Amino acid sequence: MLKIGLTGNIGSGKTTVAKVFELLGIPVFYADDEAKKVMVTDQILINAIKQTFGAESYFDDGSLNRKHIAGIVFNNEAELRKLNAKVHPATFRAFDNWLLHIKHAPYIIKEAALMFESDSYKMCDRTLLVSAPLENRIARVMQRDGVSREEVEKREARQFTEDKKRQMANDIIINDDWQLVIPQVLELHRSYLSLAKN
Repeated sequence: MLKIGLTGNIGSGKTTVAKVFELLGIPVFYADDEAKKVMVTDQILINAIKQTFGAESYFDDGSLNRKHIAGIVFNNEAELRKLNAKVHPATFRAFDNWLLHIKHAPYIIKEAALMFESDSYKMCDRTLLVSAPLENRIARVMQRDGVSREEVEKREARQFTEDKKRQMANDIIINDDWQLVIPQVLELHRSYLSLAKN
């Protein structure tokens, strides 16, 4: 089964693009949502987090102590890398498990913000980047999340630059508020269907 990795920097609109593929009947794995889930369901990961960040990383009811974790990783790149190094493999396991339940799809989409940064693009046959100008993306996130420009720029700095991602991606959708996104998705959908047949 053909696997398409879908990514884009913060505010690019990659989730919107993923939803369009879903409307076309294509199964989508949302890696970022799944990462939140595995932190409370994957026992290997839970043990690793407790070992690294302390037993107080979880409440007695098994839920994640987000405040405790955020306090450790928020402004500390090295600690954040440690956390990601544990969460990514658990998310990969969840993806493999999800794939086992997909029976009749011509291809699937794996949507992930850190597709290139986490090397998970290597699990896909092709990668699709949703690209948008930086100013558009900053404005979208400020409006969507009610955060400052500085906060958006901080999040942006944790990702590869869009230029670097453009060099790594096989396909690109432009979401700049000028070009229509749906015709671009439909064209890629046709192309992926034809690739999946061969």
